[in-house]
Amino acid sequence: MNDKIILIIVGLLSGGLSGLIGVGGGIIMVPAMVYFLNYTQMQAQGTSLSVLMFPVGFLAVYNYYKEGNVQWNATLFIGLGFVLGAFLGSKLGLTIPEIYVKRSFAVFLLYTAYKMWFK
Repeated sequence: MNDKIILIIVGLLSGGLSGLIGVGGGIIMVPAMVYFLNYTQMQAQGTSLSVLMFPVGFLAVYNYYKEGNVQWNATLFIGLGFVLGAFLGSKLGLTIPEIYVKRSFAVFLLYTAYKMWFK
């Protein structure tokens, strides 16, 4: 399958799941780029983060806002923390061997799945 078509499908799935249940970037895009497009872990993470730079979620946020489901105060503080955390995390992540980053990502996904399934 053409890489551009795969990228569009990844975007549609990520955006759809992001709007539906609040996930998309790391959980969908990163593994899809690694396994279907042969990106390195670091390339996939960097690309996923670059997608988040643009207002891709604007329409989804607008829908939630219309229903009274956006806490702007929390958004501001989480956003500020996210900017700093993303900067520091990317600096650290680029110094760690890729295999450890990939394994850490997998452990995080398993732990999250376990907590959501059993709690």
